[in-house]
Amino acid sequence: CSAPLKTPSRLKQCIVKLFVQPSRGLVDEKFIILVQKAPPGYQLTVHALHKCEDGHSWEAFGHYISNAIGTVNVSEDPSLGGTYSGVEQMGLLWSLRPVPGSKPGLRLRKMNVQIPMEVTISVYQGHQTEGFMDQVPLASVVVERWYMAPGVSRIPITEDGLTATLFLPPGPGPFPGLLDLWGGGGQLVEYRASLLASHGIASLALDYLTPKITMETRKMVDLQYFEKAYKILEQHPQVHGSSIGMLGLSLGTSITLKMAAYSEVMKLRCAVCISGSHVQPVDGSMEDILKNADRTRVSEENEFIWRDLLLPVPSDLAFKVDMGRLKCPLLVVVGEDDQNWPASESAMDMKEMMEQAGNSHLLTVLSYPNAGHLIEPPYTPHARASLFRSMATREKMMALWGGETAAHSLAQEDAWRKLLVFLRENLYSGTNPGTPSLSHL
Repeated sequence: CSAPLKTPSRLKQCIVKLFVQPSRGLVDEKFIILVQKAPPGYQLTVHALHKCEDGHSWEAFGHYISNAIGTVNVSEDPSLGGTYSGVEQMGLLWSLRPVPGSKPGLRLRKMNVQIPMEVTISVYQGHQTEGFMDQVPLASVVVERWYMAPGVSRIPITEDGLTATLFLPPGPGPFPGLLDLWGGGGQLVEYRASLLASHGIASLALDYLTPKITMETRKMVDLQYFEKAYKILEQHPQVHGSSIGMLGLSLGTSITLKMAAYSEVMKLRCAVCISGSHVQPVDGSMEDILKNADRTRVSEENEFIWRDLLLPVPSDLAFKVDMGRLKCPLLVVVGEDDQNWPASESAMDMKEMMEQAGNSHLLTVLSYPNAGHLIEPPYTPHARASLFRSMATREKMMALWGGETAAHSLAQEDAWRKLLVFLRENLYSGTNPGTPSLSHL
């Protein structure tokens, strides 16, 4: 945890101590970082380094001055500069960015949730901004950040042509269930579902754009695919079959709203829609939902902006989900600087439709100024733009997601807290879920 200060000579006998608690925790848990035994009034840089599974390195750092007893507490003391400023307890995570010299368009995403995200927290002498790899830190600690709490089970699902993974909380259950859908990038994305299971909800991560069946037949799935996924949850012995919700981000929102409003099979207890829209051809297929790619704008930095595709919001009910049909509580999360989907305009229209239909009591809208499209679990580093392979064209391009780092990070933290409360209130029906923690390890 500690190393002797080499310079200046007056500090020869001084040993800086670094403590991080918890050193192993869930990714949405806060940690406390404490630097002790530094000289009073001494300039220090607290630095975080993470090497992700694709081999790229990310870093963040804050500049601090030790107090009269030679201590820095990142939870209470302001950073005077670096990748974040002010009192930011988790700034060393949410302001992580690719190290200098990295290729453009990177986005930090957990691939294998069965191993932790490892972050090295270090303390350096002086207020440094670069060259961290060439210096010896005064002290370093490696912390583990997990998406899966101890006892969470990961179960691959391949039956009925599905490509999915079920995450079950520890214990016998039965647990409430959740169908978890990501957006237009496809693939089986597991990290949000595994984190939700760590909070007591049986969560099924579903690949619906690039599942094995689509790769083999070259045909996109139909809406029955989602109903089959729902039935897997409904019929599972450890899932409470009448307490199932659905969560979608981006394109996943389109599917979530469509199934909530029109499916005869899916009886959802609640739905969550993040950064999406109800605008879609109601009688259309998956291909039809993906086809709107003729109104793309390109920024000065050659970043693709898709938010105009669904604008103006149509008045014709053939081209948007009839929100008056909705019978379950709906949480809508909006980033007001979303450059990818017209989430703000859509939320306003959904609210208007539900007010006219008399079911607006079911709707909760969380709208965040200066937040972008990718509203993820807390402390996920903000990507204003990143490389994205469009499922419609199969081309790789730089997508502009929007958002300003500090405001976006605040939105992620607030929205996640409220999302968990919303799910508990609507899925648990008065039972106390209990939330596993890693802090005791």
